Amino acid sequence: MFSRFEWTLALRYLRARRQEGFISVIALFSLLGIGLGVATLIIVMSVMNGFRADLLDRILGMNGHYEIKAPDNGLLVDYEPVVKRLSSVKHVVRVSPLVQGQVMAASGAQASGALVRGMAPEELKDLTVLSSNIIAGSLDGFDTGKSVIIGHRLAASLGVNAGDKVRLLSPKGTATAFGTMPRVKTYTVSGLFNTGMYEYDNGYIYMSLAAAQKYFRLGKGVTSLEVFATDPDKALSIRSEIINAVNIRAYIYDWQQSRASFFNALEVERNVMFLILTLIILVAAFNIVSSLIMLVKDKGRDVAILRTMGATRGMIMRVFFIAGASVGVIGTLFGFLLGIGFCANIDSIKNFIEGLTGAELFSAEIYFLSHLPAKVDPGEVTTVVIMALVISLAATIYPSWRAARLDPVEALRYE
Repeated sequence: MFSRFEWTLALRYLRARRQEGFISVIALFSLLGIGLGVATLIIVMSVMNGFRADLLDRILGMNGHYEIKAPDNGLLVDYEPVVKRLSSVKHVVRVSPLVQGQVMAASGAQASGALVRGMAPEELKDLTVLSSNIIAGSLDGFDTGKSVIIGHRLAASLGVNAGDKVRLLSPKGTATAFGTMPRVKTYTVSGLFNTGMYEYDNGYIYMSLAAAQKYFRLGKGVTSLEVFATDPDKALSIRSEIINAVNIRAYIYDWQQSRASFFNALEVERNVMFLILTLIILVAAFNIVSSLIMLVKDKGRDVAILRTMGATRGMIMRVFFIAGASVGVIGTLFGFLLGIGFCANIDSIKNFIEGLTGAELFSAEIYFLSHLPAKVDPGEVTTVVIMALVISLAATIYPSWRAARLDPVEALRYE
């Protein structure tokens, strides 16, 4: 399609010489602009994909795909038949009765608010996000009703470790002649967990279901049922079966409803970032246009001579098209390699910058996660690369056409 002569001439025009050094500098900046635009787009989209995937894994790893609650904040008392019916639904892997309640956790002079979640010991072991991330102590003795499992950040704020004691104060206390007295009970911390998500590590306390029912004085009732399916998408597809299986007056929330505002905000932010960062590539494409127009103007005499020697307009157009396309293709390839390499080593780069500056770049208190995730989506990367190539190639069309339309007589006359 392109002759060797056209390639040689185009690449020679791109090499810096004293007369057109400024044009080559502009072409270099265009190449870097496209490369940085592609790399930034790949990195940002991958980080946002990883951020969403990690949050989804942790949220759905600690909470069910469906939550079933009694109306008016009541209790589910005769829930065993419901559990049996839900367990028979296709794609449902387990149903967990749950007791939840707000407490004040205290140790010595330190205190912090927390959410107690009471569940059966065998159900707790099935929560692999928690049970596989015990960093101190163990789950042994959890079923005795005298011990609890707490997040490592909560333990740090209370100044306790595995084996220490912690007091739990419930605002729903006992009514006496002197008013309502808070319910206070001391438990042994049998283990600390680290899920990597700040919300859970800093505010969750797990105890056995029987111990939670006794502490909150709920009798045999539970506050909710959590339904776990094989995967989040399957869970959404069986909503009607879940409703039919519950068959009692209750509120039923799927994971999208429970966190709708959060995941919608992430999706909107992701789309906006894609549009904003695409402008970087567009700006670099305009640089290609300006550099090629300047190159055409500077090489007007050369074009005229080539035309008089028999070069066709198509040949001239292809020469400048190759010159501009080379900048776009090399810049896109550079950005692709830079973006993929950055994503593959993002935690190491983050740690290096934090060590160099002494500042925390990714605070768990703000971003919910304790590390910087990156999940490269091959489809998205392909879209970004194709988009950058199309934009950069389109930017070369007008300057190339203008070069081909130069009149040799007029070009030589004004030289």
